[in-house]
Amino acid sequence: MDVEQVTGELYGLRPSEFTAARDAYVAEARRAKDPAAAKAIAALRRPPLGVWAANLLARERPEEAERLLALGELLREAHRTLDGDRLREASRRQHQLVAGLVRTAAALAEDAGQPASDAVLADVERILHAVLALPDVAGPWAKGRLAAMPEAAVGFPAVPPGTPTSRPRAAAPRKEGDDRVRAEPEGAAEAEAARAAAAEARAVLTRRERERDAAREAEAAARTAVAETAGRLRRAEREREEARKAATAAERAAKDAAEALRAAEAALGEARKAADRAEKRTRLPTSARRGPAGA
Repeated sequence: MDVEQVTGELYGLRPSEFTAARDAYVAEARRAKDPAAAKAIAALRRPPLGVWAANLLARERPEEAERLLALGELLREAHRTLDGDRLREASRRQHQLVAGLVRTAAALAEDAGQPASDAVLADVERILHAVLALPDVAGPWAKGRLAAMPEAAVGFPAVPPGTPTSRPRAAAPRKEGDDRVRAEPEGAAEAEAARAAAAEARAVLTRRERERDAAREAEAAARTAVAETAGRLRRAEREREEARKAATAAERAAKDAAEALRAAEAALGEARKAADRAEKRTRLPTSARRGPAGA
């Protein structure tokens, strides 16, 4: 059995279909006496909805996925070289691209019959930021085979104003008005960095709000479950008490029935003795039944 092909097929399914299909392949591999394939397939885990939606995006939109992967390489290289200009430009592109991809993932999930909630889309956004920052996440995601939520990677920090580029330019001779001319580009760079930082802060705020809303929903669901469980417990206790009373009544009835049975058996014994005596009298001669003559 081709484990790679099976893995690709399984991670292309909706999460609700994953487990049954995986177990069917495991059974098929065992029937084919392929224990290695059976073990490898059995180890595959059903992806959460957010991971599934992110995988769906990579599968259905490979060109857009390639743009995100390329941007991740650019960001990582810019951070390694401390190239301020490239970092600011890549940071701006990062927010635009991730936001667009999250919207695309939502549409794809809807088309696949598995609408994505805000919490699920927050997970997709978290995955895309991890793809940008972490090559070991980018690889499986690019194949549509990410299995679990990666560690949180909020994104690349904004470049502080004044960060030098990796390609400094030679200073030109100063002329009258040069101070004003240089101040304008520096101010524009600072403004761009501030906008990038603000966009990053807004993205983080949005994710935190979604996480809070998801936590509230989880808490409400937990409270509902607690209330339902308490109700079932109360009903079970009432039923147990009723059953205890019924058992006590049944024991009392059984005891009464046993006493009635003993009394009936005693009465039956007396009746049998009386019947035996009567039967014996019917067998005696008439004179014996009447007694001695003249008596």
